[in-house]
Amino acid sequence: MRSSSRSLSAPPAPATEPGAPRSDWKTLGRLLPFLWVYRWRVSIALACLIAAKVANVGVPLLLKQLVDAMSFKPGDPAALLVVPVGLVVAYGLLRLSTSIFTELRELIFAKATEGASRSISLKVFGHLHALSMRFHLERQTGGMTRDIERGTRAVQSLISYTLYSILPTLIEVGLVLGLLAVKFDAWFAWITGFALVFYIGFTIFVTEWRTQFRKQMNELDSTAHSHAIDSLLNYETVKYFNNEEFEARRYDQSLQSLQRAKLKSQSTLSLLNTGQQLIIATALVGMLWRATVGVAEGRLTLGDLVMINAFMIQLYIPLNFLGVIYREIKQALTDLEKMFGLLEREREVADAPGAPELKVGAGAVRFEHVDFAYDPARPILHDVSFEIPPGRTVAVVGASGAGKSTLARLLYRFYDVAGGRITIDGQDIRQCTQASLRRAIGIVPQDTVLFNDTVEYNIAYGRPGASRAEVEAAARQARIHDFIASTPKGYATMVGERGLKLSGGEKQRVAIARTLLKDPPVLIFDEATSALDSANERAIQAELRSAAQGKTALVIAHRLSTVVDAYEIVVLDQGRVVERGAHAELLARNGRYAQMWQLQQAAQDADEPAAV
Repeated sequence: MRSSSRSLSAPPAPATEPGAPRSDWKTLGRLLPFLWVYRWRVSIALACLIAAKVANVGVPLLLKQLVDAMSFKPGDPAALLVVPVGLVVAYGLLRLSTSIFTELRELIFAKATEGASRSISLKVFGHLHALSMRFHLERQTGGMTRDIERGTRAVQSLISYTLYSILPTLIEVGLVLGLLAVKFDAWFAWITGFALVFYIGFTIFVTEWRTQFRKQMNELDSTAHSHAIDSLLNYETVKYFNNEEFEARRYDQSLQSLQRAKLKSQSTLSLLNTGQQLIIATALVGMLWRATVGVAEGRLTLGDLVMINAFMIQLYIPLNFLGVIYREIKQALTDLEKMFGLLEREREVADAPGAPELKVGAGAVRFEHVDFAYDPARPILHDVSFEIPPGRTVAVVGASGAGKSTLARLLYRFYDVAGGRITIDGQDIRQCTQASLRRAIGIVPQDTVLFNDTVEYNIAYGRPGASRAEVEAAARQARIHDFIASTPKGYATMVGERGLKLSGGEKQRVAIARTLLKDPPVLIFDEATSALDSANERAIQAELRSAAQGKTALVIAHRLSTVVDAYEIVVLDQGRVVERGAHAELLARNGRYAQMWQLQQAAQDADEPAAV
């Protein structure tokens, strides 16, 4: 009986589409659970913060007492007797305590900041690996890595600015307003309060308006970075087609767009800074004028004037940076939103709730009425059914685009089938965990991509923790040990970006060694020897047959000479099974397989590349 699952043509939409606006409070809400782990550190840091601000506000008060206590005529001998030594010492201690509490706050909270940043980065990294192949085929590596990099920095910036700047400033504003209202007439508090409200309102309004330009600048920055990364990754292709100047022009166009966006962002920043300074200057003039009049009328002492001036300096210096801090917080929220947007991308292929581990016994693999399409307008597989008996090798052949490699991707569950099902030992692979499924399968892909690390690392990647002797044994099976040993650094030889320092055949043999080291019960060879010469191909074919002994193997091949010994050969044509049987049986039918065989034999006899 045929079974079906939801179509892959319409993957689930994420909770928040990438690029859609998100509430800043929602973004902060996503961040809070990572900080809640360090709640005790946060509490202690807040206590240190309050202590530092109380000490800071106490400095102008002591300064007033010190100035008033020194109101003597020059040469008065009493001054020598009443020099307020205690006030001077207290003033110094308050200054020192402000710095001590501030440093304690940063020291205590540093672990929370770094820990939250590390946890978020690790979660994003793990989530990206869990996303489907469709996402990774459509993504732009340069832009995505830039988003993650900025998002990681944003965590630190957001926590730092909020705890170290915004909150201390608000506490200090509250204390200063209270003191001004209590010690002097209400106008001092009203002038300060009105100035603060107007300053904050102006800053928020202009910064919100500027955010669109900053977002545009970030998008263009990511685009330029993506173009540069993509061009450098395809260095050989650029050289093949002599397109260095074309790539430079393309990159320059991105940089010019970025430059225009940066200039617009800078011009609006200058407007914001000018407006902020005008508000601060007006408030300072009003406060000092009223204090000066009070001193002249005898209502205030000289110490009061000094205290008010000190309060204004202490208050407006952090306020002067409030605009910068608010902009940075908005930018951090924007960057964090981008990174959280990646976290909200739903997995197209996800484990079912409570999915069990795959239990592999004999290792029988069955494709039962499988339908699949990457795009609904272009179906790839139509009602494909065949079985790979335990310990047997089944080959799938056909023209390019027939859907052969798609079978391997579906078996690995990079995608879920649109109809039918795939089973291993009778277990639907959609009902078991992906991790256990992939532990049971080893693949030598058609296009081998290696890590920019040593040869040993790339082979050992098949089974992390394998000994050097096991790595060398796998390399010998893949017929690459002698080549590795002949290089100056042996197994410590770096293979370069995507393995570009190795030839196609060498890369493929490393991939074969990696899979042999994994030693899984189910094997997939997707054109495993396509990059090898005839001599090495024959030698490695023998090794692959030996490695497949007792294992269930799916071989995908263009060259029919490599699959003549297969238990069964399945012929695909436009996503449908048109023939199946042993090599001799298919030749006797004189059908599609026989035509392919005759074409390849004729090409081989003429020393021409075999093409189907």
